[in-house]
Amino acid sequence: MTIKDLAPSLVWKNFYALTQIPRPSKKEAKAVEYLYQFGKSLGLETIKDGTGNIIIRKPATPGMEDRKGVILQGHIDMVPQKNADKVHDFEKDPITTLIDGEWVRADGTTLGADNGLGVAVALSVLESDSLRHGPVEVLVTVDEETGMTGANALEPGVLQGDILINLDSETEGELYVGCAGGLDATAVRTYRTVPAGQGYKPFRINVKGLKGGHSGMDIILYRANANKVLARVLVPLLADYGVKLVSIEGGNMRNAIPREACADVLVPVQNAAAVEGLVAATAEAVRNEYAATDPDASVSIVALGQSPASYIEDDAALAMLRAVNSCPNGVWRMSDAVPGLVETSNNVAIVSAADGKFQVKTLMRSSVDSEKDALAGEFASVFALAGAETSFTGGYSGWAPDSNSPILHVMKRVYNDLYGVEPAVMAIHAGLECGILGGTYPDWDMVSCGPTILSPHSPDERVNIPSVGKWWDFIVKVLEEIPSK
Repeated sequence: MTIKDLAPSLVWKNFYALTQIPRPSKKEAKAVEYLYQFGKSLGLETIKDGTGNIIIRKPATPGMEDRKGVILQGHIDMVPQKNADKVHDFEKDPITTLIDGEWVRADGTTLGADNGLGVAVALSVLESDSLRHGPVEVLVTVDEETGMTGANALEPGVLQGDILINLDSETEGELYVGCAGGLDATAVRTYRTVPAGQGYKPFRINVKGLKGGHSGMDIILYRANANKVLARVLVPLLADYGVKLVSIEGGNMRNAIPREACADVLVPVQNAAAVEGLVAATAEAVRNEYAATDPDASVSIVALGQSPASYIEDDAALAMLRAVNSCPNGVWRMSDAVPGLVETSNNVAIVSAADGKFQVKTLMRSSVDSEKDALAGEFASVFALAGAETSFTGGYSGWAPDSNSPILHVMKRVYNDLYGVEPAVMAIHAGLECGILGGTYPDWDMVSCGPTILSPHSPDERVNIPSVGKWWDFIVKVLEEIPSK
């Protein structure tokens, strides 16, 4: 049995097709072309804008022409994350999907259900000849995960609808009416290298086995951050044991909590035993501290065969590692207005040193712009003390909840009619495109919903099969119940 055999068959067929097309962020060209040809093959008006966003229009079914126009919106790119032992090229290889009980997951990689299933549902609405609906437009944006590029580039006046249903949320039975804004932060310090002398032994320190996850949705789970763990190990080694930093690398996506990090170091021969003991002690402490959230956490030190010719100058290495160690990470503040909602957070996502540049990249999120600015100030202060230059890019505001939203009331009623319970109305600590799109189209009435997806942005990503069927039936019924203009 494969995912093409699951119900609803149209949705899973379209999702399977997307899993066969490589589509990491900024590398979605083949998937964009697939969507363009998909719309054309149905004889529908299909537009590709200059950024690669796809718009497909389907006329109303007979008798529904007077209904308000609905835009079904999702993004085509996916986060490329894999386990260290998995051989996979996200720019060339299809995703291998597996059915695991009531869940669909991938084989050692991200699944791309975020947001492939949202796009698959939108395509299924276009393809189906049995649904009843008013005018429908499908908007599929590019590069949501690494810059909101498609949403930011969308021109006003292109879309004709009145209601936006974003298909990028990740808990069935919840309707989202607000989201966090975001800001990319980068700190850079240049360094010189120093020739390595005699009397050192080369080692590699590895942090592995962490769960990682979505830096918005999963930040409240308080999982370990591989970059922070590695900095915690390295700072005392460099400060007190004469260890030299040769290289460091951790994380590869701003919006994914880093699962792995490593550093190559030179250890004075006379301190080798003490260093190995300290790493082992820290490893034990990390396992104890994160026993519930990261039970497979591992910190290890292994000897290398060949000694490197040089290392990073001490002042730069220690200053930047101390800054990483001190940099705010994880939940910064919880919301006072919405119980259980993270208001502001930071993810120390990427740490690297190469070609004379020591770089640290984070993603800050907040539903309160002034808090996001305050967090950016803390980041800048920490790294200024380390002699680094800081910059901020890609900032966008959040989406403010509207409890009087007409489409929200329709969707709440439809869900209750179908399933006998009220859906939860939520805000989300993640960067849905609604905030940006609503700035371009301020008169849109917007709600976001989706199936149940766990651990997006990590190789543990999986989608609950029954939730997909419930969500599809819900979307179908909502389209039938859209009010007249």
